[in-house]
Amino acid sequence: MAEAGFWDDSEAAQSLVSELSRLKVAIKPLEELTEGADDLGVLLEFAEEDDTGDSEAEMVSTADRLEKLLGDVELQAMLSSPEDPCDAYVTVQAGEGGTDSSDWAEMLLRMYLRWCERRGYQAELVDRSDAEEAGIRNATIGVRGDYAYGYLKGETGNHRLIRISPFDSAGRRHTSFAAVDVTPELGEDIEIDINWDADVREDTYRASGAGGQHVNKTDSAIRLTHLATGEVVQCQTQRSQHKNRANARKMLIAKLYQIEQEKRDAELAAKRGQKSKIGFGGETVRNYVLHPEQYVKDTRTSHKAGNPTNVLDGELDPFIEEYLRWGLSQDES
Repeated sequence: MAEAGFWDDSEAAQSLVSELSRLKVAIKPLEELTEGADDLGVLLEFAEEDDTGDSEAEMVSTADRLEKLLGDVELQAMLSSPEDPCDAYVTVQAGEGGTDSSDWAEMLLRMYLRWCERRGYQAELVDRSDAEEAGIRNATIGVRGDYAYGYLKGETGNHRLIRISPFDSAGRRHTSFAAVDVTPELGEDIEIDINWDADVREDTYRASGAGGQHVNKTDSAIRLTHLATGEVVQCQTQRSQHKNRANARKMLIAKLYQIEQEKRDAELAAKRGQKSKIGFGGETVRNYVLHPEQYVKDTRTSHKAGNPTNVLDGELDPFIEEYLRWGLSQDES
């Protein structure tokens, strides 16, 4: 990075800066633990000669801090897959349940956006298709941050909401479904053999969104369909068709890479949550119950939170951490 001309190729330079950041994230806590162990040794010697109890109190405080740091390091060590350090694409799609499911899909989208804010990650809306009455049919966000994919990969699957419907004049309880799909942003380093002319159908369309002076007057939005697998991605957030195409291609590469990974290890795919019917009869990874009880429960780890409001406001870390520990135990068994 200190070499002259390092920033001449901004894309390559940014890639190297990101790699350095990930290395620092891995190394810094280990250095802190090593220094902390030395500090504890010194404090122990002081405590043996200190009758005031100050050294003992400081030792206990240091031990508590190191215990939390050790837990963070152990959690980081669980993110050992090559794609775990990558940025991520998160797609939310409404399932069975009509307007309630469209509204539920938008609630999930907001939940992930709030989680990104809590962690200091950047989130960019890549694509959004609004439903007729309320909520969204589907939407995709790009999440930028260290180990974004590693932390979010366990969110893949069907999410079920049980509540009194705000769209039912009779005030009855409704069950809604929405599917979440998380894929790593692999950039262009990964080798996926795609003939963009023969293997992929490209469609252009006019981007939707607010009107006024910023309304899209050209067919700048891009939809790509991989003919062999039927995988579809689309991007409409940029005014430039070229930029939308580049983003859509990255998304498609990520999806095809994930498909290949899951083919090579079908058991791992099942643990991460297979795609199934988004509704009754399909497997769910998490239930959000707002009536008559109030709780959120993960069906894989059995982790349960008694305040759905906090979870829907982005307090997802306990569920994410439990999933990573559960995944590690499944691998060992």
